[in-house]
Amino acid sequence: MSEKQRTIKQSVSLEGVGLHTGKAVTLEICPAPENHGYKFQRVDVEGEPIINADVDLVVSTERGTTLEKNGIRIYTTEHVLAALYGMQVDNALIKLNAPEIPIMDGSALPFVEAIESVGFEEQAAEREYFVLDEIIPWEDADKGNEILAVPDENYRITVMVDYKSPVLGTQHASMYNIGEFREEIAKCRTFVFLRELEYLAKNNLIKGGDLDNAIVLVEREEVSQEELDNLAKLLGKEDLKIEVKGMGVLNTIKLQFQNEPARHKLLDIVGDLALVGKPIKAHILGARPGHSGNVKFAKVLKDKIKAQAKAPKKFDLEKEPLYTINDIEKMLPHRYPFLLVDKVIDMDEDGIVGVKNITMNEPQFTGHFPGNPVFPGVLQIEAMAQCGGIYALSKVDEPELYSTYFMKIDNVKFKQKVIPGDTVVFELKLLSPMRRGLVNMGGKAYVNGKVVMEAEMLAQVIKDKA
Repeated sequence: MSEKQRTIKQSVSLEGVGLHTGKAVTLEICPAPENHGYKFQRVDVEGEPIINADVDLVVSTERGTTLEKNGIRIYTTEHVLAALYGMQVDNALIKLNAPEIPIMDGSALPFVEAIESVGFEEQAAEREYFVLDEIIPWEDADKGNEILAVPDENYRITVMVDYKSPVLGTQHASMYNIGEFREEIAKCRTFVFLRELEYLAKNNLIKGGDLDNAIVLVEREEVSQEELDNLAKLLGKEDLKIEVKGMGVLNTIKLQFQNEPARHKLLDIVGDLALVGKPIKAHILGARPGHSGNVKFAKVLKDKIKAQAKAPKKFDLEKEPLYTINDIEKMLPHRYPFLLVDKVIDMDEDGIVGVKNITMNEPQFTGHFPGNPVFPGVLQIEAMAQCGGIYALSKVDEPELYSTYFMKIDNVKFKQKVIPGDTVVFELKLLSPMRRGLVNMGGKAYVNGKVVMEAEMLAQVIKDKA
């Protein structure tokens, strides 16, 4: 069953500071048209440039995923992208007046709640998934990252983290489908080891870091107060009271889940893989994932999407037909030589797939391009229309009492000739719900998996027999 794209009903704003830049920022998530995808806009820069959420524009994965176009950057994009993807928002424009997305509480939940506060707007265009059709392994041996993608009917993610840390240990997290993101993943906060703080601060990072936007993990039983005071000063948090009570979490912050760090790594994967540009149907398994590996794997998936787009479309012509020629004759009023559908091999709530075998024995070849037989374009349109008619008549009782009449044909394109010996597969999808007998469908005709013709058609089903 096809799904429709969606955006949000109205704009919503959030304010905060960037984790690494420390700069105050106002972020506005805005509705966007169909097939827009995710885009960022720097409204504080002359010309208000727009930067696509595209994995090919990633320039850094140092403690976050950074995009850049024409010298303009967007830092730490992963949490807001995870929120949009996790809430199945297909199209959004994200405006901000500073270079970095606000860190908020270190999770995706504030963005999720903002999105929920304005609601969703369903759009007319279909949601187009990237459906994985083969196993894709990937490994970065130097960093110990491994990611495997396997075909699945849902977007499923399984994560294992192992930093050889006595406090963190080995953790696992899973999301069985995108519907679990809101309750199981979105609230999980970013984390850092106490031993990393000095390095991060000295390398001009985490200027906006605080105990309310990150989990700080402590791996030592004892940490001197002098060391803690020096860290606080280095981080510009002299007035912040930092305590360590043995191994665990700094200031004894209570974790929301025992495996919250692993769940946050899963959240990061959702945000980083949103950069491939399509919703995904696959099972992603990640071992010791990080932004660098996520982005590299996202590029692998994007290359796979490009290859799929170029590859011929596959249809199982050997499967048992839903309607044979005898069944079709009981539904359609057409007979030889104008019955142009041989069988129907697939049909669901939104569309139909029919088949026409082209043979030299058909009467049109007697006079249509003698010596150079070409199946006429008008008959291709008619055959496609008959497939649409079968779909429409399958929705009524006693279909033999109804006829289907053309009302309009739009956007017809012929891409290559069809000749005797070809098997033409017609795939049609509803462009809008059927109402008052009106059927509006868009279709493509394929030979050997390549599109040879496409059209949009409007017809009406009328009961004209007693």
